Amino acid sequence: MAGAGLSGAVVARELAEAGLNVDVYDGRDHVAGNCHTQIDSQTGVLVHVYGPHIFHTKWHDIWRYVNRFGSLVSYAHRVKATAQNRVYSLPVNLLTINQFFDATFSPAEAIAFLAERTDATLTDPKTFEEQALRFVGKELYEAFFAGYTAKQWGRPPSELPASVLKRLPLRFNYDDVYFVDPYIGIPRGGYTSIVESMLDHPRITVHLGHPLNRTEAQGADHCFWTGCIDDYFAYEHGALGYRTLDFQVERYEGDFQGCPVMNYCDEDIPYTRTTEFKHFAPWDAHEDTLVYREFSRAHTPGDIPYYPIRLADEVDQLSEYVELARGETKVSFLGRLGTYRYLDMDVSIKEARDAAAQFLEARGAGQQAPVFFTDPLAG
Repeated sequence: MAGAGLSGAVVARELAEAGLNVDVYDGRDHVAGNCHTQIDSQTGVLVHVYGPHIFHTKWHDIWRYVNRFGSLVSYAHRVKATAQNRVYSLPVNLLTINQFFDATFSPAEAIAFLAERTDATLTDPKTFEEQALRFVGKELYEAFFAGYTAKQWGRPPSELPASVLKRLPLRFNYDDVYFVDPYIGIPRGGYTSIVESMLDHPRITVHLGHPLNRTEAQGADHCFWTGCIDDYFAYEHGALGYRTLDFQVERYEGDFQGCPVMNYCDEDIPYTRTTEFKHFAPWDAHEDTLVYREFSRAHTPGDIPYYPIRLADEVDQLSEYVELARGETKVSFLGRLGTYRYLDMDVSIKEARDAAAQFLEARGAGQQAPVFFTDPLAG
């Protein structure tokens, strides 16, 4: 198993419970990948080391599965945004609209009001900008989306696909809970303790500080590769495009911003958001606080890959790696990096469980396991 993040840990656990011996390798000195958590020694705050992670899912079986390995405490995630020297509620909802336009619209009035400001001629938006102009209109787009998106992705919204915006909700009520899934929670002991519990099995051996390479992977009975697919092939077709993040860590007395996440939407502010981690654990009390100021930039060699860009040129490049992968035997590619797709944690867990089941079924039938359990080119 190459990678001790969520995907690798779930597959390892499923195979171990089926009676197989599993070796898990990871180049970092900890498990849990980018959802790694630890206690800050100065403040006592539980920190999401690689940025905030909120577990949310529509699948009861996935919620129940994660709770096998740790206690998820119900949590309502609320985000605020600073734009044009004022603070607003996100996602854009009836309060945001009324705040921004200094109005007291009812839901029906707000719908009619925005309809007059959206561009109805954009019947088939292709870009983020077109989707926003059709979706929320010029004023809200420029205030909340244009600058933030340019900072996050390093490209003007006119060059990004419309699908990036389609994930963001617009509400004509006062509901400001960010996620609408029925199951939303934060692990009381952090995500790392959950992954450690997944990997705590007599048939699983974990090797930290040991990044697996292609030669080692091909020498195994079977390898699940959850690292970058381009790294596996030594960047034969060049490096795929990712965005990476830098965090400026700050500590204060008391409460810094009064909410877990504050987005900064104006493009002249260099960071995208600030995260105050003690607000993710309201069951704990801390006199002091720890804040991440988050900066997004282009990924370079040696950086941690966070978000696959997946514009047309990256997808064309990915297709070349997919062709190489289909020529492999005894290796399967899985997870966010192995399939070059943005995945929420619940989807990663679901796909990993499905992958383990398919592998065991193929093995039981004396067949070769699939190279991809989900088509990377499908989105």
